[in-house]
Amino acid sequence: MKRLAAILVVLTLACTQARVISNEAPKGVVQGIVTDNTGAVLPGVTVWLSTTPPRSTVTDAQGTFQFIGVPYGRYEVRGELAGANASTYRIAVASERGASLRMTLLMGAVSEAITVTAEAPVPWSTKSVLSTASVPSTRTSYQYDFMQEVAPQPSYGHFNDHAFIDTKNERTTTFAIDVDRASYANVRRMITSGLRVPPDAVRIEELVNYFPWSYPQPDGDAPFSVTSEVAGCPWKPEHRLLRVGIQGRALEQWKMAPNNLVFLIDVSGSMGPPNRLPLLRTAFRVLVDELRAEDKVSIVVYAGAPGLVLPPTSGADKAAILAALDNLEAGGSTAGGAGIELAYNVAQQNFIQDGNNRVILATDGDFNVGVSGPQALEKLIEQKRKSDIFLSVLGVGDDNYQEDAMETLADKGNGNFFYLDSLAEAEKVFRQELTGTLVTIAKDVKVQLEFDPAKVASYRQIGYENRALANKDFDDDEKDAGELGAGHSVTALFEIVPASSDVRGEIATLRLRYKEPRGAKSVPLTATIVDEGKSAYEASPDMQFAAAIAQFGMLLRNSPHKGTASWDDVLSLAKVATGADLDGTRREFVAIAERARRMR
Repeated sequence: MKRLAAILVVLTLACTQARVISNEAPKGVVQGIVTDNTGAVLPGVTVWLSTTPPRSTVTDAQGTFQFIGVPYGRYEVRGELAGANASTYRIAVASERGASLRMTLLMGAVSEAITVTAEAPVPWSTKSVLSTASVPSTRTSYQYDFMQEVAPQPSYGHFNDHAFIDTKNERTTTFAIDVDRASYANVRRMITSGLRVPPDAVRIEELVNYFPWSYPQPDGDAPFSVTSEVAGCPWKPEHRLLRVGIQGRALEQWKMAPNNLVFLIDVSGSMGPPNRLPLLRTAFRVLVDELRAEDKVSIVVYAGAPGLVLPPTSGADKAAILAALDNLEAGGSTAGGAGIELAYNVAQQNFIQDGNNRVILATDGDFNVGVSGPQALEKLIEQKRKSDIFLSVLGVGDDNYQEDAMETLADKGNGNFFYLDSLAEAEKVFRQELTGTLVTIAKDVKVQLEFDPAKVASYRQIGYENRALANKDFDDDEKDAGELGAGHSVTALFEIVPASSDVRGEIATLRLRYKEPRGAKSVPLTATIVDEGKSAYEASPDMQFAAAIAQFGMLLRNSPHKGTASWDDVLSLAKVATGADLDGTRREFVAIAERARRMR
């Protein structure tokens, strides 16, 4: 009996301990590196974390610091060193990975005096202040205190969902194609990490175009085929859903023309964390592994100033290319505009007639020195694209990911925008889809739909908000539009309100214009859109899966047009339409949608 009582006591204590453990707040790690304004690491910097009570540590010989066991929440991180402006950053710990940041201390600046205390939150200001602080522990007073509202924060361009257009008022709509996939990879990263997805990070057309579709290869002179399908709309049964598909001609890798590639790599201070420059080095290794002797690679880097670290080198000399990549280190500010200038100059000097000439920019988009404003960067790229050198942009990073700047560069540079969240994504971009990534088969591709008012009462495009064109731009060959890579496909979705309850037959005319990669005059194509009256359940698996992705995006954006869309509907549609799924992306989508549902 005594033994049984002892066992019960032990079990009670164990259960109590288990309850304590399960109720413990989740925690993460806050880590980083401290440098001066030249990019040199700073050992001996006192770093404070605004927990309760405040915690402090000192940077090591490599300038790094770490706080472990930090409860989820928002904090201020402050670095102090005698003779330097103390810097304070805001961070968020929202997962076990915690937060990583690079702090910069400005050396030797002088400011006006005020006093602050650690007991009250310090107001955010971009002004320099001289202060003395009274805080617990052995903290010493400091003099140079530069409060920066430059805490790492992702930046996304804002947009509103397309509204319905009354066909009687405007029967025609025009847009530029978009085969960027960055939004999907970024959304996947956030959901996988348990982070809230900002609505402006969700571009539905990029979610849809991330996936391969079963469109036919072109069989004529045009570099792409065009197909369409109309079926019931799952989230609004009285509406119809139109899918337009454009499939670029596939190209065998060995048939590619020679490549003249310039890797333009951001090595500024913000690129230090593992998911930035270290990931890019690994990603470029994948591309280098695919290069041939007739290809050549140059490497340009930029931080405080740009530099050529690898002159044009044959793809056969992989050891030299990889050694240059391995020697890259992060540090300094970001002279992005000057880096772009140098990269284009290098590409132009080594231009290959009848070859693929391309700059591949890899960055987190945090431009802060030189030409950095969106309008200035846009103007610079618009000038450079006239040289028949295309621009691809690889985005990396998380907490200070500046997507709007990178998307502008890719759109205006006759290229595409990718986001790398993992080595697997690098494999997809640089190995599985190499020809599409490097070879453009059609540029300035514009699509125009003219709906029949007798069949269609109103319509709205799902996604493509930042790719809309004025109808008059369709015939204007001076107007820039989207590019299509070899083997790439483009999908566009429209939600349609039929003019009557039983509309069948021709409902719209589809017109396209495109230019050859080095052409100046566009070529027209025309097709007819036919509604055969299929229900949502009679639609093809590709149509059903595209509808699931559209609903997924509308739910993440909390779109006013989401109708009856639900996470259950997304999952049921996606599971039914998974199909053969040779690359596993559809099964991955189901898993991500499951996780998103649990997070809501």
